[in-house]
Amino acid sequence: MLNTVPLPPTPARPRLVLASGSPRRRQLLSDLGLEYEIRLREVDESFPANLRRAEIAEYLAAHKAAAYAPDLAAHEIVLTADTIVCLDDDVLNKPADEAEAVAMLQRLQGRAHEVYTGVCLLAADGRQVVFADETRVHFRPLSTAEIEHYVRHYQPFDKAGSYGAQDWIGMVAITRLEGSYFNVMGLPVHRVWQELAAFGLV
Repeated sequence: MLNTVPLPPTPARPRLVLASGSPRRRQLLSDLGLEYEIRLREVDESFPANLRRAEIAEYLAAHKAAAYAPDLAAHEIVLTADTIVCLDDDVLNKPADEAEAVAMLQRLQGRAHEVYTGVCLLAADGRQVVFADETRVHFRPLSTAEIEHYVRHYQPFDKAGSYGAQDWIGMVAITRLEGSYFNVMGLPVHRVWQELAAFGLV
């Protein structure tokens, strides 16, 4: 009778968890052909006052990932992201209402500003990578009527800086981008793909 040696169990394939309610991030990952599970929870988005620009985006992404870490299964990797808009050193977050959205866009019109998206990939075994991508966005001068039209019809209250590059205002106002367009949408997919490959997900 031959002795048989049992084969070692096949390791579970890594599974991606997207911790974001952003429909734009979901669409970008889907367009990459990736499978993922969505998990959502409330996470405090405050940050230390001494941080600047890319540091803020990276801190927020890592902070969000840490909130999901205790619930990750052994083969899961969570992806978190946070996008901020900076004009000089001022961070323009999501507007609270229509008046604040109009005021933000009035500040941005006719000027260039920076968009930073911080990303964190955190595996259940503790492996982690945190990075941020920067895109410089140039706006042409806009009239008050154009700004009010955009805010009234597109209600960009869930968007940092009060605008979405993929919206009407992106078509009529953005004259030039230096960096990734997808980063402005909320996910630097070129870098995300590379890092996911390193984790064995692609």
